[in-house]
Amino acid sequence: MTRVVVGFDKFRGSATATDLVDAGVRALETAGLKADGVPLADGGEGSLDVLGGPNKVTTVSGPLGDPVDAGWRLDGKDAFIEMSAASGLTVVGGPERNDPLAADTFGTGELISTSIELGARRVFVLLGGSATTDGGWGAVRGMPPAPRLKEIELVVACDVRTLFTEAAEVFGPQKGASAAQIKMLTRRLDRLVQVYSETYGVDVSELPGAGAAGGLAGGLVALGARLESGFEVLAERAELDQLLEGADLAVTGEGFLDAESFNGKVVGGLAGWAEAADVPVLAIVGDRDPDVDLPSNVEVISLVERFGREAAFDRTVELVTTLLVERADQI
Repeated sequence: MTRVVVGFDKFRGSATATDLVDAGVRALETAGLKADGVPLADGGEGSLDVLGGPNKVTTVSGPLGDPVDAGWRLDGKDAFIEMSAASGLTVVGGPERNDPLAADTFGTGELISTSIELGARRVFVLLGGSATTDGGWGAVRGMPPAPRLKEIELVVACDVRTLFTEAAEVFGPQKGASAAQIKMLTRRLDRLVQVYSETYGVDVSELPGAGAAGGLAGGLVALGARLESGFEVLAERAELDQLLEGADLAVTGEGFLDAESFNGKVVGGLAGWAEAADVPVLAIVGDRDPDVDLPSNVEVISLVERFGREAAFDRTVELVTTLLVERADQI
């Protein structure tokens, strides 16, 4: 029997990865195909949901100091912490309500510390959606001293390669920072490079990805963390390679496909894994940049091009289901 692997990312603002995967599996099985579903993410916001959602809630300090109830997940000795739950832009109400100079990651450090106190020995910190550009200094202050972390495996999952001192320039505007504030934040990051080098003996200045989440990645690396692709971390957790083995097609998708989709995001990540398994890929996306060069094993269908922008946003799950039913006879 023909078998399809369904591995969607979320369509931000219109559908979750889980909703899309469940709908895709139902559509294909109704059409007489065998389908295996696996919600996917790249380490950013929404990553915790694909792991089953939070099963712990801890009250910590929000980006601007107000208490916030942050959900996180503990599976045996593994903890999964989405930094946006404690230090995210949504916590403060968006860029217009953020204070880019004051926002810090202390609450994320508190979550890491709590997870260790509750028995975690491997802590995955999922980056994305931060309100902060504090270089991780807040998190460092909220965590146990470095010697106590030696027995803890700290993994930072991210999907960007921004350098530490570039974090303010690259991400500051989307967090509400003015041009003057970006200069101030960059000077702060420059100083933190020295602090981390002098205090922990780690140079974070040239490490690709250290600027993720406003430099939180670099701050955690200074304490001994290692950086990994968020997609790779979550795909390995889901045993995606085993699902792809022997499959006839992989179906994936995200809200908007552009060049960045093939630089650490779900569509590109799954396409790479599928190519290694000699499996073709159908990517159903909300919209796309028509100038993006696609890998040879990837076909793309845009909901906007097929059904119009309003329908693509308001009826995402329904339209994805419609497309898969239409395509079932061709698989």
